[in-house]
Amino acid sequence: MSVKIIYEDENLLVVDKPAGIIVFLENEEGKNEGRESTLIDLILEERPEIKNVGSPTRYGIVHRLDKDTSGIILIAKNNDSLIFFQKQFQERKADKKYITLATGAMKDDKGKIETLIGRSPKNRLKQKIYSSFSPEAKGKRTAITEYNVLENFRDYALMEVVIRTGRKHQIRAHLAHIHHPITGDKLYNFKNQPCPKGLERQFLHAEYLKITMPDGKVREFRSELPEDLKNILKNLKKYD
Repeated sequence: MSVKIIYEDENLLVVDKPAGIIVFLENEEGKNEGRESTLIDLILEERPEIKNVGSPTRYGIVHRLDKDTSGIILIAKNNDSLIFFQKQFQERKADKKYITLATGAMKDDKGKIETLIGRSPKNRLKQKIYSSFSPEAKGKRTAITEYNVLENFRDYALMEVVIRTGRKHQIRAHLAHIHHPITGDKLYNFKNQPCPKGLERQFLHAEYLKITMPDGKVREFRSELPEDLKNILKNLKKYD
């Protein structure tokens, strides 16, 4: 599998991550023959020098996307750049936009979801939304998601989503929390949730990222919606 390069200079590599691939392993376990390749594995085949950046097994990866989410990923090419770009994400100075198809038509054209979020005690693979008044809220982190409806269909809503914080599964958990889970999301979906024919993964794509470069210039990167998701929208428009 080849990875499309969106941009590259001496400090930064910007790639278009395909769906269905993990960005990096959490630890060295499982690094044996026959395991599935990660995004950083594919990058290191072409850019072995990035193995000198950061620490195993993440190396120069600045931020992450879920396995079945596609779109823009930043990879630092040296340690100074890694620290520089990660600081922007930590300080919420990187602008990130996603395209998603949520289940159910939305009543409001735009909205904001602000909650506490943390790992679910019942399912360690999921994130849970917590009320600030809950005794379980201690230690949980604030998550802020804003959305703008681009088009409503009979059973779905195409939306642009902006995350002001970068919590694990933030968009997926937040949209499920307001009873509009992402179409095709097998972890956060509801019982008997409709799903467009042919959709084989969650409809979530990281389409836009704006950051400041080490020289002070601001750069914007865009990723076109992948063909599998374009085809889903074409079929929805045809039969809606």
